[in-house]
Amino acid sequence: MPGENLTRIEAQERRAIVDTQSYDVALDLTKGPEVFGSRTRVRFGAAEGSSTFIDLIAREVRSIELNGRALDPAVVFADSRIALVDLAQENELVIDADCLYTNTGEGLHRFVDPVDGEAYLYSQFEVPDSRRMFAVFEQPDLKATFQFTVTAPEPWKVVSNSPTPEPKRHGDGAATWTFEPTPRISSYITALIAGPYESTFSELTSASGRVIPLGVYARKSLWQFMDADYVFEKTRQGFAYFEQKFAYPYPFAKYDQLFVPEFNAGAMENAGAVTFTETYVFRSKVTDAVKERRVVTILHELAHMWFGDLVTMKWWNDLWLNESFAEWASTIATAEATEWTEAWTTFNAMEKTWAYRQDQLPSTHPVVAEINDLEDVQVNFDGITYAKGGSVLKQLAAWVGIDEFFAGVAAYFAKNEWSNTELSDLLGELETTSGRELSSWSKKWLETAGVNTLSPEIVTDAAGVITRFAIVQTAPADYPTIRPHRLGVGFYSLSGDALERVHRIELDVDGDLTEVPQLKGLTRPDLVLLNDEDLAYAKIRLDDRSLKTAIEHLGKISDPLARSLVWGAAWDQTRDAEASASDYVDLVLRNIGSETESTTVRTTLAQLQLAANSYVAPDKRAATREKVAEGLWALAQAAESGSDSQLQFVTSFASAAATPGQWDRVRQVRDGVVAFEGLEIDTDLSWQLLVSLAAGGLVTVADIDAALAADNTAKGGEFAAQAKAALPDAAAKRVAWDSLVENDDLPNTIVRSAALGLVHPAGVELLGGFVQPYFDMLLPIWESRSYQIAQYLIVGLYPAPLANVALRDATRAWLAANVDAPAALRRLVGENLAGVERALSVQSRDAE
Repeated sequence: MPGENLTRIEAQERRAIVDTQSYDVALDLTKGPEVFGSRTRVRFGAAEGSSTFIDLIAREVRSIELNGRALDPAVVFADSRIALVDLAQENELVIDADCLYTNTGEGLHRFVDPVDGEAYLYSQFEVPDSRRMFAVFEQPDLKATFQFTVTAPEPWKVVSNSPTPEPKRHGDGAATWTFEPTPRISSYITALIAGPYESTFSELTSASGRVIPLGVYARKSLWQFMDADYVFEKTRQGFAYFEQKFAYPYPFAKYDQLFVPEFNAGAMENAGAVTFTETYVFRSKVTDAVKERRVVTILHELAHMWFGDLVTMKWWNDLWLNESFAEWASTIATAEATEWTEAWTTFNAMEKTWAYRQDQLPSTHPVVAEINDLEDVQVNFDGITYAKGGSVLKQLAAWVGIDEFFAGVAAYFAKNEWSNTELSDLLGELETTSGRELSSWSKKWLETAGVNTLSPEIVTDAAGVITRFAIVQTAPADYPTIRPHRLGVGFYSLSGDALERVHRIELDVDGDLTEVPQLKGLTRPDLVLLNDEDLAYAKIRLDDRSLKTAIEHLGKISDPLARSLVWGAAWDQTRDAEASASDYVDLVLRNIGSETESTTVRTTLAQLQLAANSYVAPDKRAATREKVAEGLWALAQAAESGSDSQLQFVTSFASAAATPGQWDRVRQVRDGVVAFEGLEIDTDLSWQLLVSLAAGGLVTVADIDAALAADNTAKGGEFAAQAKAALPDAAAKRVAWDSLVENDDLPNTIVRSAALGLVHPAGVELLGGFVQPYFDMLLPIWESRSYQIAQYLIVGLYPAPLANVALRDATRAWLAANVDAPAALRRLVGENLAGVERALSVQSRDAE
């Protein structure tokens, strides 16, 4: 991807020269399916006589005019930059260009609905992609006002950051919408969404007394499934919670939420015009885990209106200030303001699992990451920036006190509204409200990488009374920081058919060893749980007695967060090769049937399949996969009719099926020969079962095409691509491979789905033939594709299910031979390698 990068030093140098004031952007969306017209007028101050550049990615630049003088595009425009020389103190720059629509989810994305042939557009600009729609100084600390004027087909809805005005109709089938200027915001949170979207509207009254219009949008063919009233309800709950806790009224004029096709992420916090993946429009039954995730996402993006949009980081090294805060804030709001009161259990099961995994990769980095250029930040939308940062903020809130934390945040918003900040700005306010010195805390928690492990040391007398209790803290050799923790210690004892908490203390832990004298004299319980209530960010270990209790009685722990912590501890010990993967499989199959929290089930089942497919010793793998599928089938049969667990166990069984007999059961379920009471084989479940049958070789391409003809939708196309790539046939996999690697016209969601099918574990014996082609394609793909597509291919096509020495050695060889490859590319490949190396280590432990 040459010519599209921007370094931090370049951004700092440009900021020292340029002071942006306003953008007037005129867009013409009536020029056909490939390009749109983009005319930008930007006003900015500069150091007199200085030189700099403005960013633009365009098919054609027709004219450039700086302060009334014409510049030759052939001379000043190259790659993604327009050179600007001999600037005045006050400047006006006008650039007229044609820009390209994309199908990668970056810039201005264009999608044609296969159901009705209608075209839909939406923008996605984070990190550096507003320059794909208009000329812009593309960095977060050059804020300005933005006024958009949009010409589009008259029947369309057109949405941006400001309220949608009445259009001026031209009489030729087109109309023009002229939006009011935005407040001073960063370019990456500007937005344009246009097309024949369906919509509905409501309103709420802000804490300021203003009436805030609310809108919900989705495309026409999905509108029947759009539960807008529920979205409005969660939005109102979030508004009330955040306005009260942040002591700052909602800062924008309106709040639209738009569910858009072929979206790469969960959502994007465009100011006043949030875009969401339309997978959150539920056309089929989904799990409670997905329903809750949607609520958390709604509140995550709403939190961004303050943290990220009102107050924005100066440079991307503080990206975590946006994302970590939104992770933490959305979780506490979900737990305290909505019906999803166990949101912190979900956070532990999903976010913290992600964070611990990311923090043990060779690419781990401090929460405050060193971001040298745009390629660095692209790969930093990871488990550190989101999940570890959110976990650390939970720890910080416990460390300073929750009321003091919110008071500091409120002061931060009031002092820094509409401006750009750094970490020190937030910590300074928290020091003031809490009285705690935080610079040393920051150095250990935010400026160093790695995760600590906490273990109990317990000594008892003959009667079982504790005579000494201590907490041992260790750190990996590569990241040896020992950190301060605020955590709870819970004692759990068996009482009848329940394992209940009988005692809890909360304390500060620091250093290699922390004595806990307040637990002396108590009777040792059946289970000792460090980090009870999950305040701290650390892996925990169970002592031998507690581990034995957990294995035998995990389902009897009444508190779902405590269960999640035990599930996590068992998984960590397995991943760290301290416990057998085969034992983990047994633990899950014995206990997951009594788990009530949907996200805990979802996460644990994914870990169960990873253990069966990659972590057990190779000579046990076939038998273990068959055993896991049989266990899931039994769990599905035993599950309550119509329950969330029933749906999860059925879909997990289909994914795990490994023998002809098991795939025959999948077929019988899909065909209705075998029925589960309360479980409807709806559209999406039918597709999931068909993907399983494809992986087992029980269907043909013609069968898949027939299913697609019956569900000729965007989602159906994704499932069909996955199913075809999953066929256990070398020729079918080569077709899928070539469609992804040799062609560059597939949209982002099809790329993602086909890659998922191609590396399906059921076809693992065919993946060896793709090892060398994989490494051959890395550099060409990185250089020729957009970042998002390149990442999907580099991560998605890695033949990880092989999990063998040959793949490890080939990956190491590529890294050794390509030391000069772009750092972001090497990071992705290095993370792939780390997964194989960990699998081999766990396999070795399992073989003992």
